[in-house]
Amino acid sequence: MIVTLKSHTMTALIDSIGAQLISLKSGSGTEYIWQRDPAHWKSCSPLLFPTVGNCRDGKYTLNGKIYTIPKHGFCRNADFTVSVLSEQEASFTLTDSPETRASYPFAFQLKLTYTLTGDGLQLHYTVTNPDTKPMYYQLGAHPGFNCPLQSGERFEDYVLEFEQEETAGYHSYDLNRMEFNMNSCTPILDHAAVIPLTHELFANDAIFFTDLRSKKVTLKNPATGYGVEVSYPDFATVAFWTAAATKAPFLCVEPWNGSAIRSDEDDNFLNRHFLQKLEGEASKEYRIEIKKISQQL
Repeated sequence: MIVTLKSHTMTALIDSIGAQLISLKSGSGTEYIWQRDPAHWKSCSPLLFPTVGNCRDGKYTLNGKIYTIPKHGFCRNADFTVSVLSEQEASFTLTDSPETRASYPFAFQLKLTYTLTGDGLQLHYTVTNPDTKPMYYQLGAHPGFNCPLQSGERFEDYVLEFEQEETAGYHSYDLNRMEFNMNSCTPILDHAAVIPLTHELFANDAIFFTDLRSKKVTLKNPATGYGVEVSYPDFATVAFWTAAATKAPFLCVEPWNGSAIRSDEDDNFLNRHFLQKLEGEASKEYRIEIKKISQQL
C-alpha cells in the first residue's frame, strides 16, 4: 500500500512495505529521494531495526543461543499496519510475530510517523516494549537522496556541511572481513565543517563517524545553495554511503544508534556499541527531520 501525504508545498509517498519513504517532492516537482534504480541500488530509504548493518556471518548470540538475522534487520520486507491520521500525517506500525521472534527474541512495537511540514518532512520513531523484561535493539535510518538534484550538475559539485566545525575522522568498512575497522580512523575534518564529495571517498563502502558533535548535516551544492538538510537529535552516530563502483547519483545520510559489526566487538548482541535498552512496559522516541534548503527548488 502506497500512502500519499500532500501539502501546498511538499508531497511524500510512503510504502507500507518497510514503511519506506519512496518520494519527497517540492511543489515545483524536485525529487529529493533516490528512485530505486537497480543498476545502482534497488532500495531508497529502509528502516533499520532491530539491527543496523550486518552481524558477523549473519548471526549473533544472546543468552547462549545463536540467532540468524538479515542485514539491517527484518523491517525492509515487512508489511506495516497503516493509520492515516490526516492529509499530512500517517503512521506505520510493526509488532513482533513468530517470524520476527525466530531471529529476534523480544516482544516489541515499532511505529514510524511521517509528518509533512512547510519545507520538508518529520520522522518520529516510537519503540515500545510490551513485555516486563528489558528489551535491547539497534535503530537506524538509511534515506538516499538524489545527488545531484538538478540536471547539468555532478556528484562532485556537492558537499556535506555539518552544523558546527568538527575535528574528527571516519572509520571505513572492511569489505574482506565484512566489519567496520575500528583500528584505523581516517582524518577528514580538522576544525572544519565541510566534506567535499567524491565517489572515491566511498570506495570501501560506507564511512562511519562515531564522535561528531553535530546533530545536523546538509547535502548541498555550495555554488547554488540548493540541497537537503537532515537533523537527527536522538541518534548517536552517522554514516554516509553511495554505490561508488557504479558512480551512483545518490548519497545516503544514515543516522544510527548502532552499526554493522565492528572489529572491536564479539558476537554477543549485548556487547554491541550504542545498543539501546528499553525497560519493561516502556517506550522511547527518536526524531529525524528532512528539510529542503532552497524555496526556489
